[in-house]
Amino acid sequence: MRTLGIIPARYASTRLPGKPLVDIAGTSMVMRVVEQARLSRALDAVVVATDDARVLDHARAHGAKAVMTSANHPSGTDRCFEALTILGRTGFDAVVNIQGDEPFIEPEQIDEVCTALRDAPGGIATLAQVVTDDRDLDDHGEVLITVDVNMDALYFSRAAIPFLRDAGTGPKHARFRFLKHVGLYGYRTDALERIVQLRPSALEKAESLEQLRWLENGCKVRVGLTAHASFCVDTPADLEEARRRVAAR
Repeated sequence: MRTLGIIPARYASTRLPGKPLVDIAGTSMVMRVVEQARLSRALDAVVVATDDARVLDHARAHGAKAVMTSANHPSGTDRCFEALTILGRTGFDAVVNIQGDEPFIEPEQIDEVCTALRDAPGGIATLAQVVTDDRDLDDHGEVLITVDVNMDALYFSRAAIPFLRDAGTGPKHARFRFLKHVGLYGYRTDALERIVQLRPSALEKAESLEQLRWLENGCKVRVGLTAHASFCVDTPADLEEARRRVAAR
């Protein structure tokens, strides 16, 4: 399966302007993601998909392949499809959507989502991590997943699902294997083409989660497990934490 890694890198950000180009210990955010993605054994190529000439020029100047995409895309999924179209759909069998604001993404995570994608009946795969701290269950910034016996997603929610009716004692995560979402997606190219044509759905609007549009339209999403936590840089405080992590290394 010939697989393309696409890094959507939108310049505008209300909480962290110019996010792809912010400096993290001498290397830009977007180039840290590129460097990590290149270490994946499952990808045949990596490309930055941006909406801004500054990001395009920066990526190319540092040796990364980059394409210019529309500034009007509602999601990274749509930007990925345009990038795939620019590069030629016939050249790849699958796409991995790699978040452009995760400078510490582990190459193994990319390999894991590609492994899950190989057996995904709906041509879509993502990752989850087993919850080990009940605080994740009360954090609406975390997305929880329930799955069926085949590890296909039943539902994604910002609420702690499932609800434990028996109050019980001790931590909730010790009484049920809760799964929190890791925002990395793999798509076969035909599945990607299909989902970008779907209209926003009621569940998606309610939870502000794009993947619910796919489920609501009958698409299956295979969920692979990962031991690696994700760290998204979305605010100035996140950026300072990222710089601290690099310094600590």
